Amino acid sequence: MPIFAIAIHGGAGTISRVALSSEREQAYRTALESAARSGHRILANHGSSLDAVTTAVMALEDDPLFNAGHGAVFSAAGVNELDAAIMDGASLKAGAVACVKRVRNPVLAARAVMEKTPHVMLAGPGADAFAATQGLAIVDPEYFYTQGRWDALQREIARRGGNGEALSEEDKHGTVGAVALDAAGNLAAATSTGGHTHKLPGRVGDTPIIGAGTYADNRACAISATGDGEYFIRLNAGHEIAARMRFFGESLQQAAQVVLREVEHLGGSGGVVAVDRQGHVAMPFNTQGMYRAAIDTNGRLHVAIHRP
Repeated sequence: MPIFAIAIHGGAGTISRVALSSEREQAYRTALESAARSGHRILANHGSSLDAVTTAVMALEDDPLFNAGHGAVFSAAGVNELDAAIMDGASLKAGAVACVKRVRNPVLAARAVMEKTPHVMLAGPGADAFAATQGLAIVDPEYFYTQGRWDALQREIARRGGNGEALSEEDKHGTVGAVALDAAGNLAAATSTGGHTHKLPGRVGDTPIIGAGTYADNRACAISATGDGEYFIRLNAGHEIAARMRFFGESLQQAAQVVLREVEHLGGSGGVVAVDRQGHVAMPFNTQGMYRAAIDTNGRLHVAIHRP
């Protein structure tokens, strides 16, 4: 009998249980469930893992609760610069965009790079222009503005001037992502982010770096990471998890936890969602929490924010 599964995340470094109101927690849970189910429906109808992760990430990009697409954070220059990536575990083909400012759904631009060009990554105005040639939705930069993210930037500016409190983990950063195994046995991963509040203009994190924040290989697993991207880049974290499985024979959970410990040893925090070729799901993190959801090979839904 064919097996399939999906897991998604909406960022790690979650605010504490005390600070998260019941209404806001329910909003997050509802959004995570909706995104997971949107991808799972594709898998249940014998669709591809690529289509499933694309659909799930688009749902999160369109939701202002999350730091991607419409809810992206602002750079130090007061602009939204978005990154995204996607990878096909069957072919090892991948696509990514960095520092785009006009594409409504950066994950679609990343997929177009993978499928329509000989390249892996396009960045800046060239990436926006390419997305337009592919008929993707192009929006005014004002589309990405949300009051909450703008206020977070002002708090960070005040803090750096010695006049404000430190940002919450939720204000600082966040990412969305999805991994899936389809009924044909193919894995895929997709990730999208606005980076972190007050980042230097032009900063690129791990999300669009294939092998760091996004990776998929049918021989092992699919990975989407969230957290302090610079540390995930330095460890090539996504590929490292897959390599440990292939060459050391570690389970998905073991490999992911080892690599996260290495991230923490360097001084970074975050988490990953991952699925292997047998449909096992792992969602480890080393922060207060991680917005996450999964539907396993038995069709069971799991949605969580904080630690069990």
